Amino acid sequence: MTASTSRRAVLAATLFAPAIARAQGDYPTRPVTIISAGAAGGPTDTITRIVADAMGRQLPQPVVVEATGGSLVAPQKLVNSRPDGYTLMNQNVGLTAAATLYRRLPFAMPGAFAPLGLVSDAAMTVVSRPNFPARTMAELMATVKREGETLNLATAGLSSAANLCGLLLQQAAGARATTVVFRGTGPAISEVLADRIDLLCDQATNTVPHIRQGRIKVFAVSTPQRLPGLPDVPTTAETGFPSILMSTWHGVYAPTGTPEPIQERISAAIGAALQDEKLVERFATLLTDVPTPDRQGLAFHRRFFVEEIARWRPIIEAAGAYAD
Repeated sequence: MTASTSRRAVLAATLFAPAIARAQGDYPTRPVTIISAGAAGGPTDTITRIVADAMGRQLPQPVVVEATGGSLVAPQKLVNSRPDGYTLMNQNVGLTAAATLYRRLPFAMPGAFAPLGLVSDAAMTVVSRPNFPARTMAELMATVKREGETLNLATAGLSSAANLCGLLLQQAAGARATTVVFRGTGPAISEVLADRIDLLCDQATNTVPHIRQGRIKVFAVSTPQRLPGLPDVPTTAETGFPSILMSTWHGVYAPTGTPEPIQERISAAIGAALQDEKLVERFATLLTDVPTPDRQGLAFHRRFFVEEIARWRPIIEAAGAYAD
C-alpha cells in the first residue's frame, strides 16, 4: 500500500466512523427479524414468538418471527445474513450439539455465532408408554440395562433436546436402546400414547398435559428441583441418576461481526423482555422458566455456549450418533 493510498484509507475511515456510530446509536431504525429454528407451532417457535413480542415492547421497532424448521436451516440463514443486528436467531440446546453431531458443518462452531442471552429453561421429563412394566425410575433404568436394544426410544431428530436427553439416559443405564427418529415430538408422543413406543425423554411443555390426564407414565424430571406443575414427580437426582441433568434452554444469537454496541443493545432488550409480565405468565402456562439472574446476559451466554459444546461432545462421540 502506498503512502497516498494509506492516507486515503485513513481519511475514509475518519469520514465514515461518525456515520457508523450514529447508525449503531440509532439502532434499530427498522423491524428486527428473529429466525425461529423450529417448525411453526412447535416449542421453539412458540418461545420465539413470546420473546419477540416482549422484545418489541422494549425496542422502538417491531420484532417479527420467521419460522424455518430444519436443524441447520436457521443457523445457516443467520450466518449468511448481514451482521447488522436486524437478523437474529432463537435456537435451543441442539445448536451446541450440532458442533459434534455434524462432522462437516457449513459454518464454524462456535465462531460463527454471537450469543446475546438465554431466554428460557424447560425441564425434560422421562416418560413411557402407559403399559410399560416399570413403576419407578430405578425399575425403568434396570429394564433398559437388561433389555437394551429390544426397547425403543423415541426422538425428535438427532439434534433435538429429546435425543440429547435420551443419550444421557442410555449412558446412565450403561446400555443402548433402539432409537426411533420422528419428525418432531408431536408424532413421537402420539406413538408413545398408542403404546407402540416404549420410552421418550421430552420437554415438560409437551408431555405435562398427557401426564396430568394419566395417558402416559412419568418417572422423573431432569432439573435440580421438582417442577411446581408436577410436585409429585421426583427429579432424576432424587431417584439416583444425577447425570441425567439438562434443560431445553433457548438462546438468541446474532452473526459474528455484529458491532458490540448493537449486541449490547439487543442483550439489554432481552433482559428487559424477561421481566415482562405477559412473558412470565405465558412461560408459566408452558411450564417453562425464565433463566435465573445468574444465567442471563451476554457474558454468561458466551461462556455457557462454549461449555455446552464441550459437554455434549464426549457424550455424542461415545454414542457414535452422528447426523451425517
